Amino acid sequence: MGENGKGWETMGQDGRIWYNGRECEEMGDYGKGWEKMGKIKNVGVIGYSGSVDSEPVKSLSEICIKLGEEIGKRWTVFTGGRDGVMELVSKGVANVGGACIGILPYNAGGVNEYNTYVINTGLDFQMRSFILVKSVDVVVSVGGEIGTGLEILAAYANMVPVILLKGTGGWTDRIINVLIDGKYLDNRRLAPVVQAESVDEVVERIERMGQNGREWGKMG
Repeated sequence: MGENGKGWETMGQDGRIWYNGRECEEMGDYGKGWEKMGKIKNVGVIGYSGSVDSEPVKSLSEICIKLGEEIGKRWTVFTGGRDGVMELVSKGVANVGGACIGILPYNAGGVNEYNTYVINTGLDFQMRSFILVKSVDVVVSVGGEIGTGLEILAAYANMVPVILLKGTGGWTDRIINVLIDGKYLDNRRLAPVVQAESVDEVVERIERMGQNGREWGKMG
């Protein structure tokens, strides 16, 4: 079957690529430096929780709303569905008539009013995060404390690329210091963790990721 290592296989003369028996281009599995990404449909946003009227979230209000507006025009947005960055991004999505899905933990308080739909997972905050990252094609990180740090790691472990919006603080900026070759979290190079200086660059990077034929190693 022409194994390429760790379950990746190329089958037949048409060069279709499979991972553990699943066809990757149809099901959206990426990784290993040479796999092609399909069309981007779902974008997750992670970051600080807390009151939108208190720091550090307050200072990020404008950029978070703009982020929600720009990605909400183009893709379905997934967040943790509560306050903080999640609320501001959801507000931006609502401003442009986009769809925002809130993935909630058990007994969640502070559910924001801008969610289009909410999914009550019944799980704790950490396990809820795995539902979020496994539901999206790419994750955008804005600031964030340890929960956001865990979500960055969870996305990478599940071969979901991460875009770090630089200058927003927290684990979004902190994790940059440990990246291998500026964009990987370990030597397996499962998915890129790339940086963006602005909302416009975030959108540009997501669009580049969705181009047919784009490979991890060429994404920059």
